[in-house]
Amino acid sequence: MTARAAIAAGCLGAMTLLASPDARAEQLIASMSNHRVTITPNYTGEELVLFGSIERDARTPANRSYDLVVTVSGPSATVVTWRKDRLLGVWINRESRVFDNVPSYLAVFANRPLTVIANAETLRRQRIGIANVPALQAQEAADDPFRAAFLRLKGERGLYRESANSVTFLTPTLFRTSIPLPADVPVGTYTVDIKAFAGGGVVTRAETAIEIVKIGFEQFVAEAARQHGAAYGLITTLFALMTGWFASVVFRRD
Repeated sequence: MTARAAIAAGCLGAMTLLASPDARAEQLIASMSNHRVTITPNYTGEELVLFGSIERDARTPANRSYDLVVTVSGPSATVVTWRKDRLLGVWINRESRVFDNVPSYLAVFANRPLTVIANAETLRRQRIGIANVPALQAQEAADDPFRAAFLRLKGERGLYRESANSVTFLTPTLFRTSIPLPADVPVGTYTVDIKAFAGGGVVTRAETAIEIVKIGFEQFVAEAARQHGAAYGLITTLFALMTGWFASVVFRRD
């Protein structure tokens, strides 16, 4: 290969790289009002604000409009859902279903309904929406009673939610949304995944995180239970016995 041919091949490769679909014409910039939430004895919940913008460049079509989907996912956990049946006049747990590695908290916020933003295949591939959580898809049918009960209980506690029209575009590229955290939100690191769509496909994305921790006496109790389970169980049992004995002495009738 001559020197001129080598230079031509190199220029062609550079042009191919610049024209690659991975070369994005937009950049998503986002920030949180607070990246660390502390759980205290009087904690009753909190609402965080996510805000940001979609930065365009010279290659971005001037008339392009965007959709935005924000997915907030808490630490994975194993959850057992029970079904109660009546036996001899008493309600007891009979059957159960174990859900492995499901998010302890899952919230999906968008500026429009998800089915309008993208088709079902794109949403499934991008794992967008509660229905597309891999651990909840698997072999369970959509009308599976255990799955339905799991989602209902999570929803009632405010730990699972999916909300359209909850992302507001202040300008064609500037956005904001609120992230509510209920009183019994689990501790741990939360992933905040932000995806910008145009024409039904993802054009750019960004990711940030939230840390939720306990402080004070609640933190001490939680760490003791986690790190010294046997000793914690023994101490709490002795404390319960002593409390019962003290109550019997105080309220004893002679």
